[in-house]
Amino acid sequence: MKNMNKRTVSLLLAAGLGLSAAAVSAAPESLQDVLKRRNLSQQDLLAAAKTYVPTGKRDEFVAFSSGGQSGQVIVYAIPSMRILKYIGVFTPEPWQGYGFDENSKAVLDQGKIDGKSITWGDTHHPAISETNGEYDGQFLFINDKANPRLAVIDLRDFETKQIVVNPIFKSEHGGAFVSPNTDYIIEAAQYAAPLENKKFFPLEEFNEKYRGGVTYWKFDRKEGRIVTKESFSLELPPYSQDLSDFGKGPSDGWSFTNSFCSERYVGGIEKGRPPYEAGCSAKDTDYLHVINWKKAAEIVKAGKAKKINGHDVIMMETAVKEGILFLVPEPKSPHGVDVTPDGKFMVVAGKLDTHVSVYSFEKIQAAIKAGKFESKDPYGIPVIGMKDALHVQVPLGLGPLHTQYDSKACVAYTSLYVDSQVAKWNFCEGKVLDKISVHYNIGHLMTMEGDSTKPAGKYLVALNKLAIDRFVPVGPLHPQNHQLIDISNDKMQLLYDMPLPLGEPHYVVAIDAKKLKPGVRYKVGTDSRTDKPHPGAVRAGEEKTEKKGNKVTVWGTLIRSHITPETIEAEVGDEVTIHLTNLERAQDETHGFTVSTYNLHASVEPGKTVTVKFKADKEGVYPYYCTEFCSALHLEMQGYLLVKPKGWKPTKTTLAKGTYTEADYKATVKKVADTQAIIDSVVAYITSVNYKDFPDVVAMVEDAFDQLGKTKGLKEKHEAFAAKKDWENANLWAEQIWQYQVKTADLGLRAKTYLEQNGAKKIK
Repeated sequence: MKNMNKRTVSLLLAAGLGLSAAAVSAAPESLQDVLKRRNLSQQDLLAAAKTYVPTGKRDEFVAFSSGGQSGQVIVYAIPSMRILKYIGVFTPEPWQGYGFDENSKAVLDQGKIDGKSITWGDTHHPAISETNGEYDGQFLFINDKANPRLAVIDLRDFETKQIVVNPIFKSEHGGAFVSPNTDYIIEAAQYAAPLENKKFFPLEEFNEKYRGGVTYWKFDRKEGRIVTKESFSLELPPYSQDLSDFGKGPSDGWSFTNSFCSERYVGGIEKGRPPYEAGCSAKDTDYLHVINWKKAAEIVKAGKAKKINGHDVIMMETAVKEGILFLVPEPKSPHGVDVTPDGKFMVVAGKLDTHVSVYSFEKIQAAIKAGKFESKDPYGIPVIGMKDALHVQVPLGLGPLHTQYDSKACVAYTSLYVDSQVAKWNFCEGKVLDKISVHYNIGHLMTMEGDSTKPAGKYLVALNKLAIDRFVPVGPLHPQNHQLIDISNDKMQLLYDMPLPLGEPHYVVAIDAKKLKPGVRYKVGTDSRTDKPHPGAVRAGEEKTEKKGNKVTVWGTLIRSHITPETIEAEVGDEVTIHLTNLERAQDETHGFTVSTYNLHASVEPGKTVTVKFKADKEGVYPYYCTEFCSALHLEMQGYLLVKPKGWKPTKTTLAKGTYTEADYKATVKKVADTQAIIDSVVAYITSVNYKDFPDVVAMVEDAFDQLGKTKGLKEKHEAFAAKKDWENANLWAEQIWQYQVKTADLGLRAKTYLEQNGAKKIK
């Protein structure tokens, strides 16, 4: 690029690809100058160095955070803490057209309850799919606490593919948690309610008619979908079930769900009764539910379940009789039961107790085998004595909540809500190793792959409920504060504060970035929400518009920098359906589509086909355009929806024209020739080095030649119009060649720069 002539530079500037001139600046500051000017310490500098990811480099881990009341998922990178994406799940997400095109609407419609659309959600607990207990990076699951639903997100394209509604719960909190091979996903109820839909029972019948439960959703790995007809639930007492976990290793086949308000207290402060918070925390203990879920699945197959709302439910009486359900006392008001990586222990923290309790799976099994139970609960479920199940109890501090694990054996981390601290401790020996203060009132915490059989260690993220004074004030509603902590050494080090301003995240999971294998394009004509060919897909040259009665159907395409067709005509009252296929093969060349004032939007990634549908209910002229800045001529990527009155007849039959001369045509032809010379020089450089050793460059080169190939036949076309002295068409068809050349040059120059920056070597 150093030897480019002025003509070359001017062409690239015209294409929006210009090189900015180097600015004259004062002498650069030294590191000591910056530290002094910003009042930074050496410790600050060390923390910054540990989180800094240089431009063009990538992070080690990718985190998936619940979006809380946004109903979405937030994706960010670690250690930089850079936000990468929002994933629309239970609520519309305009940028990606989620909920504004017909394909994504179909997914959202799966989440209707009682036939009603629910346009908000409260996402809480994400889970990454596992193979043999290790994160595999294929799928992500997330629950909706407010409206008991579960969603499947495919990590090949980070899109929501399925939403299922729990058929028997009225609320839930304890989802999602996956079995070691992701054949089942747990979703546990929260607030007890009658299991039958649309059945009313007064609170006076709470003990008899209200129930909790846990659902085991069957997941088909090949299809990437939950199979509702093979899923089942266990009826549980009207305790408030909370979070869950699957066993692993020696405890595989079992699952664990804790609870609060086992007092079964019903409030009524408006009636003079003490509130729920008093009655639901009166006892010293609640119950940990211990369930043999593999045997439960066999019981369902044997036909021993009851159909409730068309869903298989194992009733408590059956569960007790078959020996698959047991209870263990746990410290009151717990939040989280976390199975250790080796599967030998379950860690429970009670929010109103200073201790963390470590239960031994071996001891629990010994008690079950020996029939050693201290009592039964009011519903006949055997209760194993706490002393007969405990491995150790460890005093950690005030308000212990949630536990995650390190790559180091026996090392765990627990959040302390009241103390606003993270405790590092040894669950084998039962001793505290370190504590660090966080800001403020930490809820969940997360270590890298900390839910798996092989935690990665290195970093911990504290999910703090309050930010208070940590950020620039933005009004009474503060962002959440996720703090990154280095756990690679004996002492923890706070590295970074990250404001998270989209809802109230509750839990996060993080995976090694190398395990994620997302695609960069779809096979042309794919409906991304079903992963199948879209019936409305067309290739270049196959675009068409049909009108049958009051239905107008368009099969169109998108490619830099035009929408085909560029005019759509309808009459008032017509139902308009537009199928759009993005023909791009270049990576990151997404197009968007909207029609003015019709409240629709589609994000159409390379290869995807999307459908938008609306009623043309008002006459007028409505521009449509590409909403995603995709090229130098993005603003020219436009068209018109013309909605005519019934029976309208045209008075003019020719389109308006511009004014072009022979001189204009010759200038455009010269521009085409000069640009081709640039392309040839770039190609000469790329082919002179070992570019095939760089997969990213190979992809760019392929995309560049794909763009250049679209000029085939256009030279003959513009020359034919020139022979007729039709300078407008001659000039415009020559200009179209240049547009494809600009796109080719863009990709070629990106490839050339990449090779120069990454040490490409000359071919001998």
